Amino acid sequence: MSEHTEGASPEGPDEDVIELATKIFDLARQGESAQLAAYLDAGVPANLTNDRGDTLVMLAAYHGHADTVTALLARGAEADRANDRGQTPLAGAVFKGEGAVIRALLAGGADPNAGTPSAVDTARMFAKADLLELFGAQ
Repeated sequence: MSEHTEGASPEGPDEDVIELATKIFDLARQGESAQLAAYLDAGVPANLTNDRGDTLVMLAAYHGHADTVTALLARGAEADRANDRGQTPLAGAVFKGEGAVIRALLAGGADPNAGTPSAVDTARMFAKADLLELFGAQ
């Protein structure tokens, strides 16, 4: 008999773990705040990332779910955690034009200058003067 960690094998995570992670990422994309919060409250890491480095906050922000973003941030998720391409949730929300998400991220401590491109850079790129003013940028 071989020894292995519960939920994982020498080849990698088992199918149940992958299935659960997929479900959790889908909950973030769909804005299922209550179900997602229950998983986090039960021990799922608030900064769980997928194979592209996207966090639950990134997925919720990009898909326009301000309440889900707020629930994740309240449970310790990092507002500025960048994905593998250097993009932050705030820059994604600016790109998508998600005003409520932008406000939720700022309330949760997001830095408009974090990431590449940053939210400020993205607002400049799309000539969003109102957001540049909100971010205190010129």
